[in-house]
Amino acid sequence: MSLTRVATAAALLLLTGSAHAEDLIRLNTFPTARSLPFFVGVEKGLFAKQGIKLEFEFTESSKAQREGLAAGKFEVVHSAVDNALAMIEVAKVDVVIVSGGDGGTNEFIVGKGLNSYADVRGKALVTDAPNTAYALQAKKILLKQGLKDGVDYRINAVGSGPNRLKAMLEGGDNAAAIMNLPFSAQAIEAGMKSLGRTVDLLGPYQAGGAFVLRSWAKQHPDMLERYLAGYISSLRWVLDKSHREEAIALLMSKRNLTRSLAERIDEAFGRLDQHAFDHLPERTFDRLLPAGFHLQFLAHARRLGQAMLAQPGNGGALLLPERGGLQGFQRTQAAAFVLRRLSRIRQLRLQLALLVLQVRDR
Repeated sequence: MSLTRVATAAALLLLTGSAHAEDLIRLNTFPTARSLPFFVGVEKGLFAKQGIKLEFEFTESSKAQREGLAAGKFEVVHSAVDNALAMIEVAKVDVVIVSGGDGGTNEFIVGKGLNSYADVRGKALVTDAPNTAYALQAKKILLKQGLKDGVDYRINAVGSGPNRLKAMLEGGDNAAAIMNLPFSAQAIEAGMKSLGRTVDLLGPYQAGGAFVLRSWAKQHPDMLERYLAGYISSLRWVLDKSHREEAIALLMSKRNLTRSLAERIDEAFGRLDQHAFDHLPERTFDRLLPAGFHLQFLAHARRLGQAMLAQPGNGGALLLPERGGLQGFQRTQAAAFVLRRLSRIRQLRLQLALLVLQVRDR
């Protein structure tokens, strides 16, 4: 066999091997409208382009999700990020938040024949886990209306969106729930009423983000970065208005939705990133920062982030790779981390804004 043929055969073997060298990442998330980027990423090969084979499943509850991540049943979780804080501070499991997200599509829904918060008195608030995420939003909304958990209403913890919708459709004492698309739209179509979006009732909230076990992230920094790149590409595809009809068809096919529901979800995606800015345009955000701020800020972020890397249980500090400079999403991670440490509440809008800008600019 000639040297040329041997070299050609070796090259083909290498190419064939690389085509099958995708790293498997198992993802767990909720069966909401925000699962669309995962369907897109797999269908369009956007994760495969990054060398990632993505397998994702839907959870029945945030409790099952947290326990599954701790047990190593999957590598990545997308959920409201206060679930990560619950794992760190309550379950004492060392996880790390690796991306932000959006304010969600949550609405406060009351049952048939009910018209106000006062109508919840003496009845049940339907939730997922009673002590994290959307349950906390619901409790705060009701507290602002003078209704206290355990005094004026009780908790009926049934699990994720489909289970909350089922409980609300069954009626009885089930009077209210936080729901997001498509379940909120289905509830309204069934005769229930929305008392408003949680982002309007409470302000900015990190309704979606990704977190992983810190040990896994430290062992697989390159894989994690490639996963995030694939997710960003998938999200950008969804946000591109030229893909609207294809996105609607995908929702109808993968989630078994009517066209009207799929259209509402597609429209909601176009509004998700606006919540991060509290409806301020990008140029307004840019004017808030003095010249040279970004460079000084990122330099400080890198120093602080790397110093915190080796300290477990630090309240969800974001992982920074030890090799190379900060690039792309890594810069956003460092910035978001410092913002959280400076002020967990006052700087939330800025943290979200940085994440949204990074998705757009990558």
